Amino acid sequence: MSSPLLTEPGAVEAEGMDAGVASHYGDPYAEQRALVSGWGVVDRSNRDVVRISGPDRLSWLHNLTTQHVEQLAPGASAEALVLSPQGHVQHHLTLTDDGVSVWIHVEPGTAPALLEFLTSMRFMLRVEPQDVSADYAVLTVLGPDLPKDLAATGLRLDTGLGADLIGPRADLAARVAGLRSAGGALAGLWAYEALRIAAGRPRFGLDTDHRTIPHEVGWIETAVHLSKGCYRGQETVARVHNLGHPPRRLVLLHLDGSEDRLPAHGDEVRLDSASVGFTGSAARHYELGPIALALVKRTTPVTATLQVDGIAAAQEVIVSPDAGANVQIDFRRLRADLAGRGRE
Repeated sequence: MSSPLLTEPGAVEAEGMDAGVASHYGDPYAEQRALVSGWGVVDRSNRDVVRISGPDRLSWLHNLTTQHVEQLAPGASAEALVLSPQGHVQHHLTLTDDGVSVWIHVEPGTAPALLEFLTSMRFMLRVEPQDVSADYAVLTVLGPDLPKDLAATGLRLDTGLGADLIGPRADLAARVAGLRSAGGALAGLWAYEALRIAAGRPRFGLDTDHRTIPHEVGWIETAVHLSKGCYRGQETVARVHNLGHPPRRLVLLHLDGSEDRLPAHGDEVRLDSASVGFTGSAARHYELGPIALALVKRTTPVTATLQVDGIAAAQEVIVSPDAGANVQIDFRRLRADLAGRGRE
């Protein structure tokens, strides 16, 4: 589904899994600066939306996911994961409850697989999961001057990078017009992705693979409740947390800016002649220059200069090599405070 905002002056459509929304509107660096210095709105209407209604919805999701959502208050938001029996991440959910239904948004194209899993787990419970992506769309607002009252623009899901708003797809253009009239700048996905990568926030399917476990990418901190009851994949989470370390860790790569290209998703990360991982998302940040997220072997020296497709890359730690093993998890998260991030 192509967004009506692609008709905005200067709009350039994103590619790959983000096709259908604008990568930028003519000046991606100015759009980043606008989000950092004030606030703005990003069209993320390519994301899938799932709604779950029924009186058993919260207790049901509580038993299926990594998060403690059984007592989730109306209006509160959370992140959660669906894991395989072996503890590998299969879905990353951003969700809220409005008192009647749970609203979830997930990566583009992943709602059918999530819905198939949820439907298979209904049994006799009073729940009704639906893919409502055709009728509802996601906008993201962020920045230090973000208004507190956004109730008129859709259900609000607070995240570590602004807030996501779910509202009727038919009203998408009008919702954006209202946000812009309130002072918000229109920014493309390039700006959002650059700030997300700089903030060390992984994206499912881009910064993960079929073997990813929560400890490796920092989701143990934001999307996993370590004291809740049994759920699929919990044994792996508990074992790594109490007895071992994850095999890999997420890092931010500062790429050599003299190169005129960015690494592609899945490019090999090398230390000397040895392969130590792969790259996920990559972007050009308005101040940091070319950056990328990568999953590398936990034992890779944190001070080592790496190579990606012939491009030299310095590491910045996101997930500590000491994560797990019954130690205090020490994620060196990059600042989510976008206003201060660029001035450090």
